[in-house]
Amino acid sequence: MGITGVILAGGLGRRMGGLDKGWVPFLGKPLITHVIARLQPQVDEVLINANRETERYAALGYTVIADDIAGFAGPLAGLHIGMSAAKQDFVVTTPCDSPLLPLDLVERLMAGLIKQHADLAVAKTGNQAHPVFCLCRKTLLPHLTAYLQSGGRKIDAWYSTLNVAEILFDDNAEAFSNVNTPEELRELENLF
Repeated sequence: MGITGVILAGGLGRRMGGLDKGWVPFLGKPLITHVIARLQPQVDEVLINANRETERYAALGYTVIADDIAGFAGPLAGLHIGMSAAKQDFVVTTPCDSPLLPLDLVERLMAGLIKQHADLAVAKTGNQAHPVFCLCRKTLLPHLTAYLQSGGRKIDAWYSTLNVAEILFDDNAEAFSNVNTPEELRELENLF
């Protein structure tokens, strides 16, 4: 079962002062390089969803795909273009600002998706789902396209129309820490 990994780096970084979060340094290296190092061994193909600094992202050696829905429409727009461009039957997404993502993320999401005969598997810690850490079947593309064309943008609202498997990662909750503000960046770096 082939899997395409899509790193979501298409946001505006408002809470980070407008910086492109993929290039924010974490422990001396850009966040995106940490994410690639952890995700790439788990998938058959890596795509980077970016709407800014696309040439800089392309210099990392991976295909860069921009949203085809205008206006920085959020993670579903990134998933949509990722599913459209994916060469594999399954697509996993991760944000570019979670440098500690689990090294067994894809394996565990896939096991849960198969066991529960689900359309989509999403990571969860405690009572908190992490919707941008998801694995889905590429066959969901027409369903997602229809949702987006109807004006839908909320990831939870789209998930509510699907058979979703929530996969617990309570043994590794810190892996889903993400960096939205300079303060969160400092807090995360202070763990090391």
